[in-house]
Amino acid sequence: MLEGWLTWHRETLLAKCAGLEPDRLARTTVEPSNLTLLGLVRHMAEVERSWFRRRLAGERIGNVFTDPGDGDEGIQGVHEAHAARDFERFRAEVAASRVAAAGHDLDETFTSARGTPLSLRWLYVQMIQEYARHNGHADLLRERTDGKTGD
Repeated sequence: MLEGWLTWHRETLLAKCAGLEPDRLARTTVEPSNLTLLGLVRHMAEVERSWFRRRLAGERIGNVFTDPGDGDEGIQGVHEAHAARDFERFRAEVAASRVAAAGHDLDETFTSARGTPLSLRWLYVQMIQEYARHNGHADLLRERTDGKTGD
């Protein structure tokens, strides 16, 4: 059930971006916020990597977006010319997250960056919450972009 809800939220974020040209994905529409739909996709790629690969799987890897000007947590440094690349990286991180979680029991623990033991169950709930929050942002951004609303 947890994995199903996380999948639904991942797909919802992509659905919020569907059908938009790169320039519209990279455009801010809810001033004074600098959030963009593409920035949210980039941010969630970083969040996926951080939680599933770095923390759960213990991989020692850098950020997803490391080009000059990419900015913090993927939200900054959005450029329409990189939209296809950014979506590809998001999908790759989701796939890698699924691999990292495969074979782990929901009650199996790992250690957070602060040294707190956390379970895979906790991680799924945290990720669902993170996507739900940002999908709310994506709702507003999409509506301001072209008026489209809905799941």
